[in-house]
Amino acid sequence: MVKILHLDENHEILKNGLSELGFQNIFDFTSDKNEIEKIIGQFHGIVIRSRISIDSNLLNNAKNLKFIARVGSGTENIDIGCAKEKGIVVLSAGEGNANAVGEHSLSMLLSLFNNITKSNNEINNNIWSREENRGLELTNKTIGIIGYGNTGRSFANKLSGFNVKILFHDIIEKRADNFVKQVTINEIKNSCDVISLHTDLNKSSKYLIDKSFIYDCKKSFYLINTSRGECLKTSDLVYAIKDGKVLGACLDVIENESSSFENIKYDDDLNFLKMSEKVILTPHIAGWTFESKIKLSEIILEKIKQLFKR
Repeated sequence: MVKILHLDENHEILKNGLSELGFQNIFDFTSDKNEIEKIIGQFHGIVIRSRISIDSNLLNNAKNLKFIARVGSGTENIDIGCAKEKGIVVLSAGEGNANAVGEHSLSMLLSLFNNITKSNNEINNNIWSREENRGLELTNKTIGIIGYGNTGRSFANKLSGFNVKILFHDIIEKRADNFVKQVTINEIKNSCDVISLHTDLNKSSKYLIDKSFIYDCKKSFYLINTSRGECLKTSDLVYAIKDGKVLGACLDVIENESSSFENIKYDDDLNFLKMSEKVILTPHIAGWTFESKIKLSEIILEKIKQLFKR
């Protein structure tokens, strides 16, 4: 019998579907990595989100492991190279929350442009201020998307009805839709009023947005990050906001999140971002909808089914 270890809680669709396939589901949402290393040898599959990193130490103990299924997008918490060497298939489900991330990115940007969070907070404090909350329109702005995978394409689709110019940069040649154009990173820097990050976290994208990148940009601009916190150097962003080079920021992810995304370390930079009226923060929930929870589990279930049909 195929034994699957679930290290994070997911929608019951996944558990029920695997049971229907005749697989045995074992759930452990509390053991730490050292404890998991002691028992992993008996399992054929792991289902995980982000609670534990799947590194070479753990994989060296996983003598019977056939697959790792990450119920989410991005696989930076998995040693892909080691898994490949051992013939372990790595599955992910970036398609499952792409729509949610696209909607969240757009909603944050519209909220920032129209001072919705700021004016709501003022009204809660009995301040009714109109002229000071005059907003901006998206129309005729140039939006640059860095990373044109599932979430980048979703964000572009949401923007397509706003009469904006959409450019994207990706290290892979991608099929451009009728309303977007693939360009170099330099053209993103030279042209964009808004830059939105939709990249995986890897060696080339870590601290992609730093002081050098920011000040290479021709215009002052607005920044969106719904990808990974470490794609952006927080201290450099704070400097650029204070300096006026970055006009505002929408941040769903922060550099000093824990690896599980469940906790965050507060410091002076984060405290500045919290207090700034030019910044909107959310706690890594861009892909965190009721609908995406279902879709992520459905997609992973289907990929596991296909794996065992081979």
